[in-house]
Amino acid sequence: MRPVPEGPITRGLESGGKKPPGILIISIVVVLEALALLGAAAWYAFELLTGAPVLTFWGAVFTLGLLLAFSAWLFAVGHFLFRGYRWTRAAALVAQLFVLTIGFPTMTGGLVLPGLAMILPALAAIVFLFQKSVIAYASRAGGTQGAL
Repeated sequence: MRPVPEGPITRGLESGGKKPPGILIISIVVVLEALALLGAAAWYAFELLTGAPVLTFWGAVFTLGLLLAFSAWLFAVGHFLFRGYRWTRAAALVAQLFVLTIGFPTMTGGLVLPGLAMILPALAAIVFLFQKSVIAYASRAGGTQGAL
């Protein structure tokens, strides 16, 4: 009988098929951030369609496109991180650093609860990204050879 090559789909089968809890937490945080961006894009589009004043119409359309693109990117990061792909760790880290750069000024600017709602999940995701079990699980490039 030929052994099954280990890859992102088959990884974890020998340990009962369980993913590290950190992978689940990071994936949830990233997908929630993607949903927040999608909600912001929907609100932005509503405001744009109802005649909110803007400096340039095409600049506002470009901003809406960026919100939608970043939301789609975060959905992809959350999905492929959950599946164990290596490239997603760096993408998730960059996303969390962006969230921190918005969350800290938000909190220090007087909006404490919205700031904490951004900062705490981002910090938790960063901590989990550097756990050994998460690094070991999400260290496949796409082939069958492991890589760090």
